[in-house]
Amino acid sequence: MSQYNPDSWVLIKVSGVEENPFYKVLAGWSGGYLDGDSWRMNSGIDKIEDDGDYWNFVGASGSVYRCHKEGNAMRMSMAGTWTALKERHPDKVDLVEIDEVIQALKTEEQK
Repeated sequence: MSQYNPDSWVLIKVSGVEENPFYKVLAGWSGGYLDGDSWRMNSGIDKIEDDGDYWNFVGASGSVYRCHKEGNAMRMSMAGTWTALKERHPDKVDLVEIDEVIQALKTEEQK
């Protein structure tokens, strides 16, 4: 199991690919002079754990994205990736808030 601790993150809803929409974390890291900015997207959110100042997003692959609650923002490290996704799949991807994802996962658990 891998754990990632991004500097910033947003949540993406992916619709129209499967029967039900699913959610992903798009995470970004601010680089330095030598290594530059980077981004990563998880395999899909299976579970969310509230850990005080952090959200732990457990992915379908078992990885965990440990995201500081105040880091919920689109930053330059991931803006290009988001723009490319939105241009390629304009009606299939949207940015969403944490409350929507929590509710969707609760609804899925009740089925």
